[in-house]
Amino acid sequence: MRAVAHPTRLALLEALGRREPLTATEAADMVGESPTNCAFHLRTLAKYGFVEEAGGGTGRSRPWRRAHIGFSIEESEHRGDPDTTIAATALSTVLWEYWLERIRKIGAIRSVFPEHWKKITGASESIFYLTPDEVESFQEELTALLFRYRERVEDPSLRPEGAIPMELIQFTFPVDALRPLED
Repeated sequence: MRAVAHPTRLALLEALGRREPLTATEAADMVGESPTNCAFHLRTLAKYGFVEEAGGGTGRSRPWRRAHIGFSIEESEHRGDPDTTIAATALSTVLWEYWLERIRKIGAIRSVFPEHWKKITGASESIFYLTPDEVESFQEELTALLFRYRERVEDPSLRPEGAIPMELIQFTFPVDALRPLED
């Protein structure tokens, strides 16, 4: 969890989400860090399974790719180990703030997007009545849908003409959690 809770590592994961594979030198140009620093952070991300070598090259010219199409932090999976729970909660807070800031920035500039970008950039809010098992199933189905496009991240030659990187940030929570607790 500490591997991701670093601004450079989050930036590297974001860069790899937009274009992969990337060498440390290519990543450095995208995230504004030195190739040496990016190589260090890529190796750290690899150590914890967030990125992997894409094959070919050595040293700073070794290409990297994300090991997963995205990630989530499940704080409840770490119950019983207080230190891990604290770390998971801290990382979750960092990620939520990072994602919310990205959404705020898009909201602030969306009005100046070309019309075709406005149509595909959106936000929605929906309320459904689901059991916890149904929510879990829904999330699994949504992930499966997204994975249909995974190969386009890995292999740019598979992207249709005009394809651009799109990001889906999903927050799922019980609406009643926002109500004041009743006695």
